[in-house]
Amino acid sequence: METYHYSQFNHTIVHIALFDNVTNAAAIRSRIVQAARILGVDGNTEREAVNFAFIDARLISSPLHLQTAIYQALLSEAQGQLRTKTIHSEILWALNPTNNITEAIRRYGVSDASTTLVLVRVDVSDIPDIQRRMCDIVQGSIVPFEALGQMTDWSTIKKHYKLDSELALKEVQGNQDRVHSIVDNIVVSSVAMKNVMA
Repeated sequence: METYHYSQFNHTIVHIALFDNVTNAAAIRSRIVQAARILGVDGNTEREAVNFAFIDARLISSPLHLQTAIYQALLSEAQGQLRTKTIHSEILWALNPTNNITEAIRRYGVSDASTTLVLVRVDVSDIPDIQRRMCDIVQGSIVPFEALGQMTDWSTIKKHYKLDSELALKEVQGNQDRVHSIVDNIVVSSVAMKNVMA
């Protein structure tokens, strides 16, 4: 698990964990949906228990890609311009190349078939036992963030960002490392510019 401190955003703390071999994605998705429907104290307790951004790790091209989306969501929140209901769904929105919130959650959020997940928790105070809380939700193994590169689904990322006809990629066709680097640069730049363009 990694922890980042953003003093420029009211000393916000961001916890990030990468999970592999996830076996309960459908149950997680169902739990998130149910938490939104439960009323009263029980609803508040359950919403707090699943108060994370659940991100399909296959669609993250690099740590910088994820960190850029987190930063853009923090910036939107600080400026009072969240387009979604929570900071965690705003991260999903920032990752998606379009402005459609439902599409962003469907594409980048946990799906029934997810086997790799990134969990992100944004808060203004440190949360005791955050890693245990993440592990209580996700049945899988926390792995070092360096493992992300083996999980990335480059063809799906290129499809979502409509990069198949990108000239820069055609020029380096056959050199997978160079293709991945160019795709990552385009994706990170798109996320960084999304708030300006939206």
